[in-house]
Amino acid sequence: MKRGFYTIMAAQFFSSLADNALLVVAIALLIDLHAPAYLTPMLKFVFVLFYVILAPFVGAFADSMPKGRVMFISNTIKITGCGLLFVAMHQYFALAAYAVVGLGAAAYSPAKYGILTELLPPEKLVIANGWIEGLTVASIVLGTVLGGVLITPSVANALLEFNFPFIETGIDNALESGIFLIAIIYTIAALFNLYIPNTGVDHRIPKKNIFFLVHEFSHCVKLLWSDKLGQISLAVTTLFWGAGATLQFIVLKWAEVAMDYPLNQAAQLQGVVALGIAAGAIMAARWISLRQSVTVIPLGIAMGIVVMAMILVKDLWIAIILLILIGGLAGFFVVPMNALLQHRGHILMGAGHSIAVQNFNENLSILVMLSFYALLILFEVHIYIVIAVFGLFVSVMMTLVRKWHLLNQSKEDSLHLIGTRKVR
Repeated sequence: MKRGFYTIMAAQFFSSLADNALLVVAIALLIDLHAPAYLTPMLKFVFVLFYVILAPFVGAFADSMPKGRVMFISNTIKITGCGLLFVAMHQYFALAAYAVVGLGAAAYSPAKYGILTELLPPEKLVIANGWIEGLTVASIVLGTVLGGVLITPSVANALLEFNFPFIETGIDNALESGIFLIAIIYTIAALFNLYIPNTGVDHRIPKKNIFFLVHEFSHCVKLLWSDKLGQISLAVTTLFWGAGATLQFIVLKWAEVAMDYPLNQAAQLQGVVALGIAAGAIMAARWISLRQSVTVIPLGIAMGIVVMAMILVKDLWIAIILLILIGGLAGFFVVPMNALLQHRGHILMGAGHSIAVQNFNENLSILVMLSFYALLILFEVHIYIVIAVFGLFVSVMMTLVRKWHLLNQSKEDSLHLIGTRKVR
């Protein structure tokens, strides 16, 4: 791998570490502000909202300048969101502040993944995605654990007693100290962004007109959904990210009901799922080539079935094994599909635009599935029923996607499209 790849990995690690720690602290902040339970998944909702709203524009933004500069600007926006969360005195102001962090993340994502296709040849994309996803999941593990640690009373009190030399932070409570520390981590990520190499790709965009960008984006969406491999990989990753975001909150609620865990301990079980994803991602990077990527779809069906087994678990160690297995299945099937989607998107329309299309679809899925989950919580549906519905939905949808791919293959071998350029 080129040396610039490792700088990208470091920047991604610290930015993702802060993202995941901040989610746990933000949930604790809502609890501290006495927000109703259904507002908890709305944190993730407002975070991804800008991914959908700004999808026609962030791809062009990512392609308009060197990707490292885009990532630096995006991390600066995240730091601003942290600052607003720091002074949040009302539950809806906290949601709005967290939405600003989501704005930074929406601008960050096309650059984060798009630079891989600029920097590396197609045959290294699965390996690169394996490393990126593995490191991202490591940051999810450490981030959720860090978030849980930051809201633990003993740690929070120790942070409150710490004073920076010659600096008055204005920190008055435990949650503020956690938010301040997370802002520092975002700053570290931003510093790494400054050292990401310029790949030499032409960053001029044809037009800056808003209507042109919306038309261009809709054309790109249609182009990727009409591609025989693009549509399958996009369907799988769209379902995966919607399911994954919902599973974060399901695990928190399940840990509360089944294991009687408070938020700081339940957050660590989220990290266990992420460990499994990391292991699955690394194995996929080692064993699955780009041409073999579609063979992993049945693992998505299996993941939905295994999720339903959570209903039967009461013991901690059985829970850990089950959650690692769920994560492992998820990581093993999503990494090859993500690499295939990036490859086809780069061939069809360019890195930034393709990642923007991917983000639009995946985050629209997150909005829909989180909204449905919030409704179930609002109407006080038992978490075991939620788990059963969730697992069955994932398995059925993945089965339908597999049949869709087999139907495509029965008409024409779509694998020959790998490496084939299509004129826009």
